[in-house]
Amino acid sequence: MKYQLKHEIPVSREVIGRLKNVSSGSLTTELFKKGLRQCFLVGLRPMNPNAVKFAGEAFTMRMIAAREDIDTIETLTPYPNPMNLQWEAVENIGEGQVLVIDSRNDPRAASAGAMLPTRMKVRGAAAIVTDGSFRDGQELADLDFPAYGRQVTASTRLSYHHVADLQVPISCADVAVYPGDIIVGDGDGITVIPRHLAAEMADLCERRDQLEKYLSYRIGAGEPLYGVYPPTPQVRADFEAWQRAGACPEDAVHIRAEAANVR
Repeated sequence: MKYQLKHEIPVSREVIGRLKNVSSGSLTTELFKKGLRQCFLVGLRPMNPNAVKFAGEAFTMRMIAAREDIDTIETLTPYPNPMNLQWEAVENIGEGQVLVIDSRNDPRAASAGAMLPTRMKVRGAAAIVTDGSFRDGQELADLDFPAYGRQVTASTRLSYHHVADLQVPISCADVAVYPGDIIVGDGDGITVIPRHLAAEMADLCERRDQLEKYLSYRIGAGEPLYGVYPPTPQVRADFEAWQRAGACPEDAVHIRAEAANVR
């Protein structure tokens, strides 16, 4: 299958580390320019506002609706139990991977509680993301591990969710996520990057973040939007000169003024 071929494309830890430090605004803009209109998981928030930044490969989990004769406490025991795919995911997720859960946008029962993310943290996973809810919100707020979801709901997963499959294409918050996609989280939320675009996105977004910072200095100094944002060819040339001069915030307007005098 096509996604399996793309899953095999190597993405270095260095690239993933760079993506962790770029902004979601730059990511979504550059992905939009590639024709990908919606790669942002709308409506998800971090359970711990102090643990938000991460990047890693997607390890996917697909849930379907629970059924009363199947989803019971008894079906999850004894342990270990290969039929308990939720626990199998946590015990098999790789270092630096992100557990991305398709909970059908249904927050009526928790996708997980604090115990599973705690185990994932010890195993070296990067984060857990669901388009549903979590339980144990107070514990997650104190856990130094990125966990993103819609809200906190105390109801157990078995009330509404059945884990049907792992490492298959899913929809999370109505965005397609394939195993091995690169998931990036920051204070604004979660962005999904198709794996084959990861290295290019790191290059493009690092540069865009630098340019946006420069433009914000000029707008903050009193310049109008027109002629500065979006940047004209001359503004881009001014940006290049600013970078060569050391990229000091106080020099942004000064360099622009010098360039205007030369012209």
